[in-house]
Amino acid sequence: MLLFHPMDFLIIIAFGLSLWAQFRVKGTFNRWSEVPIMSGITGYDAARRMLDANGLHDVPVEPVPGRLSDHYDPVQRVVRLSEPVYYENSISAVSVACHEVGHAIQHQQHYPMLVVRHRIFPVVRFASGVAPFMLIAGFLFQATGLIGLGILFFTCAVAFQLVTLPVEYNASNRARELMISEGFISNEEERGVAKVLNAAALTYVAAALISLLELLKYIMIFTQSRD
Repeated sequence: MLLFHPMDFLIIIAFGLSLWAQFRVKGTFNRWSEVPIMSGITGYDAARRMLDANGLHDVPVEPVPGRLSDHYDPVQRVVRLSEPVYYENSISAVSVACHEVGHAIQHQQHYPMLVVRHRIFPVVRFASGVAPFMLIAGFLFQATGLIGLGILFFTCAVAFQLVTLPVEYNASNRARELMISEGFISNEEERGVAKVLNAAALTYVAAALISLLELLKYIMIFTQSRD
């Protein structure tokens, strides 16, 4: 039962989708990083102007090492951009920078799904750590109680990933609207921006799909073991 389950076939397909999504986001970023933005602004310029336009003058923008390591830190209230995004004036750089600022605006406006994500994060961090051990121990010793607890904790992790989806899509939508209204991009450049942001969002969809399928697999095994 542990070696193979009918759901494993779907999980393998979802895993392949995840690998393809990761490959696509890197390829899309690299492609549009070679296309200079007509406005000539860098990722930093776009982030700073977008923050200031929304009254977030106290939120700094900092460069960090790495590639695609961009993120918004809600604890320290800092937008951190990878060096290629921070310094370059490409469509990719400005798109990613504005997406991260979208999260800062969500934080400022108490976007409901972001609030939920922040509140459940401590529970999810604990649950994600103990769920695998409980599931493994439960399956090894045929302890349905441990399997049930493992499923419960794993459900918390899956819920976190599902909540992340609207958070990411909303941040991208905010970014695209503000990039247009602030004049960062032209109508001709909207296509490139959409490709960069959609490729990034697909990685979250693939990750959530894998976790959801794994959860369904564990629930099916648990149900069958009790019959």
